[in-house]
Amino acid sequence: MRRSHVTTVSLLVALALAACTNAKDVLEPSAITPPATSTPAAPGSTAATIPAPSATAPATTTAGASATTTTPLTSAQSAAILSKTRLQIAPIVGASVEAATPLTAELQTRARQRGITLAGSADQTATHVLKGYFSAISEGKDTTVIYVWDVYDPAGNRLHRINGQMKAPSVNSGAGAGADSWKGVSPATMQAIADQTIDQFAAFLGGKAG
Repeated sequence: MRRSHVTTVSLLVALALAACTNAKDVLEPSAITPPATSTPAAPGSTAATIPAPSATAPATTTAGASATTTTPLTSAQSAAILSKTRLQIAPIVGASVEAATPLTAELQTRARQRGITLAGSADQTATHVLKGYFSAISEGKDTTVIYVWDVYDPAGNRLHRINGQMKAPSVNSGAGAGADSWKGVSPATMQAIADQTIDQFAAFLGGKAG
């Protein structure tokens, strides 16, 4: 794809995400499964192409004697931070209910696997709120899902942004532009996005603490 085309698509996506608050397809995460569910499920598999995420975990630089070294958190420190986190997932905006259902279910599963406690929509003890905005674009036999997650504190201040995109073969040959693009998105693609999102959220918590 030519660079000019990529830029155009990016601008269109940015405009679409800016209008996400008016989208009709909104899924309330608490409608999928209560936060108290304790049986973890295996993470969804993915054959999609995942671009490099915008959020990264703390890393250690070792090249050269003059290199600046950032010491990563120990497993115990990371576990302690995650165990104190109560994450509330806001209704998903932009995705169809069919696509958002496996996404939300996997967000909850992955959070429990990482030791993060989920807070219900009416829970006043949440330490962080995760709000997601989605768009899907079909091109030929592939469909690309673009996503943006904003992390807020209980007072409504935005603390961090996670964004990315995932391209995979369309599962429905009849998927087209607009709302129909979501018909080409497989549950595995949405589950992979959920896994990546929680992992990046956990990395953000570790980096902030470090």
